[in-house]
Amino acid sequence: MRTTTWLTLTALLATTPAPAQAPAAKPAAASESPEQATIRKLNAYVGFLNRTLRAQESLTRYQSWVNMKTGPTGRERIIYGLYGLYDVRGEIAKAEAAMAQPPAMPGLDSAMKDYIAAYQALAPTVTEAEGYYERQDYRTDKMEQGKALHAKLAVAGPAFQAERAKVDALFRVEKEKSDVAELTAIEAREGRKARWHVANVMIEARKVMDLLPTDAKPVVNMPVFDTALARYGIAVKDMDGYSAANPNSFHVFEGRPRSLLGKLREFDDKLAKAKGDARRGAGRDVTWIVNDYNTMVSTAQTATMFTR
Repeated sequence: MRTTTWLTLTALLATTPAPAQAPAAKPAAASESPEQATIRKLNAYVGFLNRTLRAQESLTRYQSWVNMKTGPTGRERIIYGLYGLYDVRGEIAKAEAAMAQPPAMPGLDSAMKDYIAAYQALAPTVTEAEGYYERQDYRTDKMEQGKALHAKLAVAGPAFQAERAKVDALFRVEKEKSDVAELTAIEAREGRKARWHVANVMIEARKVMDLLPTDAKPVVNMPVFDTALARYGIAVKDMDGYSAANPNSFHVFEGRPRSLLGKLREFDDKLAKAKGDARRGAGRDVTWIVNDYNTMVSTAQTATMFTR
């Protein structure tokens, strides 16, 4: 089931994704609009959130074979180890610079600072443990170092995950406010044309994706989910109507929203039969839905590049 958020559910509309090794964020230009300043700041945070999602994936891999209460013994049937982490020094510098830039987001800025600290506390132990298990040192030391590393991971891991959950929730609030402002600005500049429809569809799709079941929350609130899905369906139908009247408006992107809508409606039917509990079979569809959404996110960035 879906266990992550911003790696799979990213893309601030009308922006270019930040490169993997980005320099520190540049000061906002004097002529920059409030919407652009917000997007600049949130993109800096997105870059760090995306790259550090690897730590969450590494912890999940570790938890898949270790009894977290007792730690590793060396007698496990399969010892998977952990995933190595990415170099995020560039993303940290950019996120830290963004904290001091307008607009002020007190809750999110503070949470991001704590999240960076939690990541920096966890990362060295994950890196050390990844090397330990990759070398299979546990075969020569009878898992002695593995047990010592577990004591650190059992503390730093949950602390990191708690800060991640906090920053995700606060980021979602700021992101939703930014989405509304950006959509309004696009309409004011251009009307409800191609870029507006792409932004509108992505906003409504994101709301549905936020409601998908997770390992922590496998039961979906069906009335809320159905309402969000209905709104997404309206946005997709409106975009299709615009596309029919204005051919070649959406480069590559055009069929993605309705394809995702079809899969979500099939998933909705399964959830309804399971009374919202994804553990009763429907949860297996989430991975495919997230993959389709990720593709839609990627193609949304260039959807209107060739629009005349």
